[in-house]
Amino acid sequence: MKEQYIISIDQSTQGTKALLFGRLGELIHRTDKSHEQIINEQGWVSHNPSEIYQNTLDVVKRLLEETKIEPNDIIGMGISNQRETSLAWDRETGEPIGEAIVWQCARAEKLCERIVVNGTNLATDSQRNNEWGGDEFSIEEMIQRRTGIPLSPYFPAAKIAWLLQYQEGAGEKARQGKTCHGTIDSWLVYKLTNRESYKTDYSNASRTQLFNIFELAWDEEICKLFGVRVENLPEVCDSDSCFGYTDFDGLLPQPIPIHGVLGDSHGALFGQGCTEKGMVKCTYGTGSSIMMNVGEQPVVSEHGIVTSLAWKIGGKVNYVLEGNLNYTGAVITWLKDDLQMISSPEESEALARAAKADDGLYLVPAFSGLGAPYWNAGATAAYLGMTRTTKKAEMVRSAVESIAYQIADILQAMSKDSKLGIEELRVDGGPTRNSYLMEFQSNIADVTIQVPDSEELSGIGVAYVCGIALDIYDIDIAKRRNVQTYKGDMSAAKRKKKYDGWKSAVYSVLRKEEHCEEG
Repeated sequence: MKEQYIISIDQSTQGTKALLFGRLGELIHRTDKSHEQIINEQGWVSHNPSEIYQNTLDVVKRLLEETKIEPNDIIGMGISNQRETSLAWDRETGEPIGEAIVWQCARAEKLCERIVVNGTNLATDSQRNNEWGGDEFSIEEMIQRRTGIPLSPYFPAAKIAWLLQYQEGAGEKARQGKTCHGTIDSWLVYKLTNRESYKTDYSNASRTQLFNIFELAWDEEICKLFGVRVENLPEVCDSDSCFGYTDFDGLLPQPIPIHGVLGDSHGALFGQGCTEKGMVKCTYGTGSSIMMNVGEQPVVSEHGIVTSLAWKIGGKVNYVLEGNLNYTGAVITWLKDDLQMISSPEESEALARAAKADDGLYLVPAFSGLGAPYWNAGATAAYLGMTRTTKKAEMVRSAVESIAYQIADILQAMSKDSKLGIEELRVDGGPTRNSYLMEFQSNIADVTIQVPDSEELSGIGVAYVCGIALDIYDIDIAKRRNVQTYKGDMSAAKRKKKYDGWKSAVYSVLRKEEHCEEG
């Protein structure tokens, strides 16, 4: 039987991976390459789009060289991507206009404040009285009601608006219809297809804050609020559709279809087999995305998380509840690179186990504000509960535990919104190698943790979507996985005491005038 391979590109915050999959869905080989994290004196975080595209070509070239497979046996590819990172580029030349604004970056905070003022002033009496709730009208409520997402500088709407206002040349080209502005997936599709295809999928579109997730279309009124022209946005396609063809700039002898695109967290949800209502996964990366599949009908959150689309696959839409955290794995990087408390991420586990038991120290890692469920851009990071006996081990352990506490916050909010109990959490990402973290996560959230035998769930998920679309994988392929299980044994009383301490620490760092009730 002729060999058949699928390539997936997993373009993440820290770097780009190329993954090769065989006929049975097995991961055969991986290559990766990091890119520069551009952080200026104001704390703004950016990426170089041209570097990301070139790295995509480089990892595919290395994949072919190291595996020595026959290029003609590659039949398709998929893309998973860091989601809210936003950029603009020239529609004619394909050249980026400035740098990409990374999802972590909150530079558009003031712009969001202006949106509230300007949008409220522009609203008509009819909108106030009929559509958006009379005297209780709020522009923030209107935006969340249509997009599922609370107004925040973390989402592409504000980032794209910032680029159009402040990046030289972007606004003028946009007014002339000569600008594309979107997320990393649409940038890669555009470049890989030699500027022939300008498309995104439903999962990525649903995270832009410009897309009406109930009507499944770009929302013209919200786009207008942010100064974005709908005609400059990409076409929204089913997640398993054909997005165009690529030969990776001549690396392959003939073009192959890009037959799947998913945001990285959505790819992980699919790769984890969370295709049924009530199933939950958490991706531990630089930040974290916790997702619950809520089925074919949306659930609107009242507890500080967001409603998004999981995907549109096989012509059917699935919705999710999702909470996003800015600093989870990045906390460990901070310990290593900035504080130099550890020389490798692996050291964090040994130090956490060596720390004094129940010392009451907490780290709230609000280095760029707090995301879900607090949505407090003005919060600042802090260690709380330090004493004279606090040493490096205790500081490292509290940093590791801060990851689990933040995820427990999200799980509680999801359970309240969905009215579903959560007994199992499927996890992926580099930090899942830390068994102390996994044990503590199980204890503090009171759930069973399942860690699969591969960390590459985002890339795996979109490879499976591609392979199913091309009829080489069956629909249940993601359910056949080997897992390691963690089940905590912490008493309910101890869990409550530790979690109450965490909540107290969080509330002490919130910027009070922005405090949002998370229920």
